[in-house]
Amino acid sequence: MNIANQTIRIAVIEDDPDLRELLVETLEEQDYQVASFGSVEDYQLQPVDIVVSDVRLPGASGLSLIDALQQVKPQPSLLLITAFATVNQAVEALKQGADDFLTKPLDIEHLLIRVQRLVSNRRLQQEVKQYRSAAEGPAGMIGQSRAMRNLYSQISQIAAADGPVLIQGESGTGKELVAKALHQQSARNSQRFVAVNCAGIPSELMESEFFGHKSGAFTGANDARRGLFMQANGGSLLLDEIAEMPMALQAKLLRVLQEGKIRAVGSDEEQLVDVRIFAATHQDLALAVSEGRFRQDLFYRLETFTLNVPPLRERGEDVERLAKHFIAQLEQQQQRGITELADDALDQLQHYPFPGNVRELQNAIERAYTFTSSGAITRAVLPERIINAQRQNLSDNDEWPTLSQFQRDYIAQVLAHTDGNKKRAAEILGITRRTLYRWLEADQNTQQLRSE
Repeated sequence: MNIANQTIRIAVIEDDPDLRELLVETLEEQDYQVASFGSVEDYQLQPVDIVVSDVRLPGASGLSLIDALQQVKPQPSLLLITAFATVNQAVEALKQGADDFLTKPLDIEHLLIRVQRLVSNRRLQQEVKQYRSAAEGPAGMIGQSRAMRNLYSQISQIAAADGPVLIQGESGTGKELVAKALHQQSARNSQRFVAVNCAGIPSELMESEFFGHKSGAFTGANDARRGLFMQANGGSLLLDEIAEMPMALQAKLLRVLQEGKIRAVGSDEEQLVDVRIFAATHQDLALAVSEGRFRQDLFYRLETFTLNVPPLRERGEDVERLAKHFIAQLEQQQQRGITELADDALDQLQHYPFPGNVRELQNAIERAYTFTSSGAITRAVLPERIINAQRQNLSDNDEWPTLSQFQRDYIAQVLAHTDGNKKRAAEILGITRRTLYRWLEADQNTQQLRSE
């Protein structure tokens, strides 16, 4: 007796009484709860977990169930049965939302395999949903550590205001998720949230990208274009990597913040815009101001509200929550039967400083999942840099390494891993090549000063 199957309710819709009886008997032998119907009209969208339906039926077609079941909460899975001649129709049904299909003549073993697959997928989805409800914060952020609960509280308070927000945090900590959470909890949540990476736009195109341009404003501007500010009008605009914005554009951004007006490239007319600005950076903006790379007046305007996103090494038990969340995501997509994190793998992850933060953890779990052949991810399939990382067992009297030392050592490891390929290294680190070159140059200058 399969006790687990006894809670699964299946509706069989088939107008052929002999085939309908065979399907019912086959499924009941596996301890499923089965109800049978001769037509879609007889079924009447009764609450079940899985619907097994023929496509060709008297009255409404089995295909009509695709749209109908999408209105049912929770939505049942749909397995369609079709004649071989209408396989193309069944494939199209999959695109529209059906979960699977079988062709006639039916292979009973295939039927049971497909049903069990649907059952397993539903159970996994339910587990992921339950896990998320217990671990998620705003905008789908995962974590219930004290540091993250404090962040959630700050987000809730700041979202109610309407001034610009400076979001600071190391690369890979989830600054864009913080911006999305601010937008979702604000009065602007019915309007657009637009995000742009300032480091990814060529400096000569930035003004047009942000403020738009008129037709013929410059070579290649064949059509007028709305800029990001107008696209986000009424909503929120995230300026990621704000420290990479050229000084000339910083002055224009300050004017927008002060006056709420923009002028498209090539236009003499100003337009009013109503946009809340979120600015994100992993750099020390105060240092950038002192070095002349960032406008002081813009810095003061942006830091009306400041949020500091905690690095993963300060989030304790969230490492386990995040790792298991990423495993569940991968399993839901690929269904390889890998659902656990072995104790030795968890122990190693918890003693690794994760200079690349949540993004690095996610990449590590994806790699480990790919190379895992059993049901659990073990220490052996983790990336070498994590396996080989030495634990820090330092007392209060020991000399603790600084964050810059961690960063320098980690960059060196990544460069060694990529055989010096800076483009690939920057991708792993989650930064631009320009930022990587600047870090390397700064470190080189520091080493030179120490040797002098």
